[in-house]
Amino acid sequence: MRIVAISDTHALHRAISIPDGDVLVHAGDITNMGALDEVEDFNEYVGGLSHRHKIVVAGNHDFCFERDPRSAALLTNCIYLQDESVTIEGIVFYGSPWQPWFYDWAFNLERGPAIREKWDLIPGDVDVLITHGPPFGHGDATTRGERVGCRDLMDAIERSRPRLHVFGHIHEGAGTYTDGHTTFVNASCCDRAYRPVNRPIVYDWTAETTEHP
Repeated sequence: MRIVAISDTHALHRAISIPDGDVLVHAGDITNMGALDEVEDFNEYVGGLSHRHKIVVAGNHDFCFERDPRSAALLTNCIYLQDESVTIEGIVFYGSPWQPWFYDWAFNLERGPAIREKWDLIPGDVDVLITHGPPFGHGDATTRGERVGCRDLMDAIERSRPRLHVFGHIHEGAGTYTDGHTTFVNASCCDRAYRPVNRPIVYDWTAETTEHP
């Protein structure tokens, strides 16, 4: 299975060249400020892509999904995940939009018990974890060198041990990382100046990676 990961497209999805694959994963911020017409345009766009499956979580810019959960119904060409999982060809994908409090954006929760309650929902059999925000220590460094990822999310990853974790949010952290077991993909397509300059990241799921510990 070829998984193509993107994130933080901010309504600029048509400016990004997306390679073919089996599953397209978008880790949030499909819009600028949650406008429904941007959601509809994104849905139309991905509907024309060749990937058999498209999975989406919301991000901190996607206010409409938090303010009116019915907005998810606009994604008729995608599987929208909000603290839930879907199994595709035996691989368990789990998606969640939350991140530690960041000004007054969408899907914010305070660090500590509030956000830990969400991460406790991550199942132990997850293979591909999709969140908007990064875990602490992987793809979470800002241009000032600060690591702003969530420690409680990292604790949940160490518990559930997914093979792949796709996220975004910190544009300057785009890239691929590993702790020796989990591959961490910050799939942010936009850079810090909101220019869609980062390419989608491709992950090939092979037979050797399907066995969950």
